[in-house]
Amino acid sequence: MTAPRTGARAAGLEEGKTGAMKYIRLIGSVAVLAWPLHAAEADDAAPPAPPVVVTPLLTTSVTASGQPIVLPRKDAQLVASIYDIAPGAALPEHEHPYPRYAYVLAGTLRVTNTDTGRSDTYGPGAFVPEAVGQWHRGASVGGEPVRLLVIDLVEKGRGNVVVRK
Repeated sequence: MTAPRTGARAAGLEEGKTGAMKYIRLIGSVAVLAWPLHAAEADDAAPPAPPVVVTPLLTTSVTASGQPIVLPRKDAQLVASIYDIAPGAALPEHEHPYPRYAYVLAGTLRVTNTDTGRSDTYGPGAFVPEAVGQWHRGASVGGEPVRLLVIDLVEKGRGNVVVRK
């Protein structure tokens, strides 16, 4: 029966080996033993990012002017658009017959509800459930353009902007 290898013999420093062979086997043994420790340290340094991150923007059942949100009754259609509004530019006074939602990607938007007299200002990251059936106007305020992601829920084939004449 042979004794288990320990100490110098386990590291490859057996009698009869040349000096260079002993050195190579010793370095190889140390590298193999140290590698898992180094890999574990690297894993500890940077925890993995979660696969999905959800950031709630808004939960509401009313528009910006306090109206209940009501969806189209038949043939509902979602229309998504990007609006770019130059600095200082204004949208004409208008109203929406169906729900419209705007997400401010950039710039500063001021919305004035001409029916109620209320004026609100929205910056990047704001989610706006626009008034339905109330006259209002929007304007780009500040030095940079406004960029909006606009989502309309309309009856199929119908528009969602009525400009006041």
